[in-house]
Amino acid sequence: MGLFEQFLQATGVPELALPRVAMLAVAGALLYLGIVRQYEPLLLVPIGFGALLVNLPGVDLADPGGLLERIYVFGIKSSVFPPLIFLGIGAMTDFTPLLARPQTFILGAAAQFGIFATLLGARELGFTLPEAASIAIIGGADGPTAIYLTGKLADHLLGPIAVAAYSYMALVPIIQPPIIRLLTTRRERRVRMADLRPVSTPVKILFPILTTVTSALVVPAAAPLIGMLMLGNLLREASALSTKLERLSQSAQNEMINIVTILLGLSVGSRMSAAAFLNAQTLQIIALGLIAFAIGTASGVLMGKLMCALTGRRVNPMVGAAGVSAVPMAARVVQKVGQDEDPGNFLLMNAMGPNVAGVIGSAVAAGVLIAMFG
Repeated sequence: MGLFEQFLQATGVPELALPRVAMLAVAGALLYLGIVRQYEPLLLVPIGFGALLVNLPGVDLADPGGLLERIYVFGIKSSVFPPLIFLGIGAMTDFTPLLARPQTFILGAAAQFGIFATLLGARELGFTLPEAASIAIIGGADGPTAIYLTGKLADHLLGPIAVAAYSYMALVPIIQPPIIRLLTTRRERRVRMADLRPVSTPVKILFPILTTVTSALVVPAAAPLIGMLMLGNLLREASALSTKLERLSQSAQNEMINIVTILLGLSVGSRMSAAAFLNAQTLQIIALGLIAFAIGTASGVLMGKLMCALTGRRVNPMVGAAGVSAVPMAARVVQKVGQDEDPGNFLLMNAMGPNVAGVIGSAVAAGVLIAMFG
């Protein structure tokens, strides 16, 4: 008996044998993309390895009481890991571009339109409202937010939604440029924006505090994500005044987020069993996620065109594409497309404003969806 036949026999469930082989191939593909192609390696490698473990015959790590199941229940089912990821992201994020040009927050908000448009489309395909909301959040291009929302509303869809969310984040440099060029003219793409004004340290420190209070009052369900994001940012900004806070900021940016990222990826991978992942529903989710992301990019660019017209061409409409929360990849895409048209045009810092606004916007959108359907 060959190795392949032995594997099929070892599964104990012949009808699941080939699907398990297929899922092992998917796990291998994720590991290849993360290790060799360097597409979101921090998440795709743990996710791929988790998918490998859960589809090996005779391995019960994802069964009730198993290691991966315990990690999943503690970290995702209990909504612990995504807020901790946001704490680390906040500690690594500089909100200065947004504070220097607050009107770009509108672009981050506009890019969330893809979430609510896709919600309606998913509902038409027969998904329940909680499932449709979980699929639609992919349009925000924010992996932790997608995991957080799905864990609360439709955890049985966690595997395909997480893979779609992180895949599209990795594919931002491929997906966004054609949409940007389709919706803008060469003249618009060559618009140069003024340098950002300086922002004082007190303003940087007050921003996370006031944002937390405001979001908690307006969208309480978003408070765990926004609150942790802003705590991380407060540690970052206040560390300029206190060397002791510098220790906490560095821990959040490095040791903590790295450990949580590994456990989060393994937990997501543990939801990628053959029975749960290989079905027509998964293909629908992946397609809807792409549509959501494309609509989010397009709506950000269109809002940028409006701002360009209203400000007398002081805003390059391409920066609206950075309104999705794929930080900093979306801003880098805007920078590259801009320099393809005009090598002397530097849009990166201006694009970072809507980019970090998109992180806040996607978290607020998740809070709204949780309040509506949770």
